Amino acid sequence: QVIIHDVNELTEKLFPIVEAMQKHFSAGSGTYYSDSIFFLSVAMHHIMPKEITQIIQVDLDLKYKTNIRDLFDEFDNFPEGAVIGIAREMQPVYRHTFWQFRRENPQTKVGNPPPDGLPGFNSGVLLLNLEAMRHSKLYNQLLEPTTVQKLTEKYHFKGHLGDQDFFTMVGMEHPELFHVLDCTWNRQLCTWWRDHGYTDVFDQYFQCEGEVKIYHGNCNTPIPED
Repeated sequence: QVIIHDVNELTEKLFPIVEAMQKHFSAGSGTYYSDSIFFLSVAMHHIMPKEITQIIQVDLDLKYKTNIRDLFDEFDNFPEGAVIGIAREMQPVYRHTFWQFRRENPQTKVGNPPPDGLPGFNSGVLLLNLEAMRHSKLYNQLLEPTTVQKLTEKYHFKGHLGDQDFFTMVGMEHPELFHVLDCTWNRQLCTWWRDHGYTDVFDQYFQCEGEVKIYHGNCNTPIPED
């Protein structure tokens, strides 16, 4: 069954919920009404009908190497308290974004590469447990403007990647809200940061062992042919 949603209607519902966070995680200066759609996943549990309990949200620049049904099985692997399944970011973008916090906290794992660091998240493939999101007191508190403001101040955070930035910042503070997907479920191909100041550490973020299930051609990167 295919249901088409009107973007304007969704934006109208989203805007009051995500307006406060847009100024922290949007590319433009200030809050644009149209930017709300980039935060759809953040508040999907408020937008979708109650009978929809789980949803997978994906970017368009993906190539599937396995049955998407297998990805749904990942919902069964969510630890207690987790509301979202998401893979790690595979570039040092958040090493860059958190530079001030890292300078003030030299022992932090924030922005460091895996397996021991916290490289942030990539929202190209998202598993949203809408039922869990609706019932999580912690998650819904994190959507409140005052909470978002406190966290952005703590981490000196100013991003431009919408929902991905929000999930990354929240993940630094409350990793228990997230089920981390294996990199093979969101094998990002973009190498922009390799040539922009992070050549020495890039491969620590970019490596991904295992058979790729989903390729992600982010930043217009060509996806390998079969």
